[in-house]
Amino acid sequence: MKLNTKLPLPFLRIFEAAGRTASFAHAAKELGLSPSAVSHSIRKLEDTLSLRLFDRSTREVKLTREGAILLEHVQRGMEEMRRGLALIALDEPSPLRLHTAPSFATQWLLPRLSGFVRANPHIDLQISASTDYARFEEDNFDLDIVYGEPKSSTYEKIPLAVERLMPLCAPEVAARIQRPEDLYAQTLIQCDVQLLQWKGWFEANHLTPPHHYGLHFDRSLMAIAAAVDGLGVVLESTLLGERELKQGTLVTPLIDCTQEMRYIGHYLVYPKRLHYHAAFEIFKVWLLDQMGIDENGGAVED
Repeated sequence: MKLNTKLPLPFLRIFEAAGRTASFAHAAKELGLSPSAVSHSIRKLEDTLSLRLFDRSTREVKLTREGAILLEHVQRGMEEMRRGLALIALDEPSPLRLHTAPSFATQWLLPRLSGFVRANPHIDLQISASTDYARFEEDNFDLDIVYGEPKSSTYEKIPLAVERLMPLCAPEVAARIQRPEDLYAQTLIQCDVQLLQWKGWFEANHLTPPHHYGLHFDRSLMAIAAAVDGLGVVLESTLLGERELKQGTLVTPLIDCTQEMRYIGHYLVYPKRLHYHAAFEIFKVWLLDQMGIDENGGAVED
């Protein structure tokens, strides 16, 4: 069925109000119209689409399945229009909105952010961290730094640094570790959401994985903090543990006698748009430069 897509914007505005309030009367009051005018507009929209958008009864109106789908997209489109109008009407630029994986934000981004702020004092940066991926059409984010390769989508994605995964621990714990087998006598700290786990590391080093792990966390930042406090040995990315390694609160006791694991853990993701935020390219170039990546997105190994 071919739909007539030349729809008057007032019809869609009335439909949105009626769908949101589930009432022609409430929509009429909100829009300053009569209930009969709202009903007439909805009927015209349904005739134009050759679809029934509401089920009507004497007591209520209720969206049909098609109506509910249309409402979701109409609301999204209206929000985009409101956002666009707000952007061009603002005297001051809107903030660049960045979404990021929590451990990456705490362990890698924040320690470097002062350099970006000093170099770009005119840019307002708004950062949000969660394990969910950004939904750009709904959340209004400009960029997302995600953990794990994203599923295939229309978004652009750039692989970031090749990360080195190895046992890390506090110096006092490292004093008890001379060879890989010494790990069996230590408390092993595991981050359960990590792509690569202790089992894989032991197998890569031709060792039998232990059956018991002393501590489990669901965030790398907590696993790293536990290792700094001397609670055990964590298998973690040197990218996320970089600050602690430089400070000496974490060390790599087996770096010279074991096989490290390498993988790309984080990706920069953003939607394809005709017009990006004015600060988009500045932050993107800064991030890739800090990662040691060229602008074509090629991750380089240390």
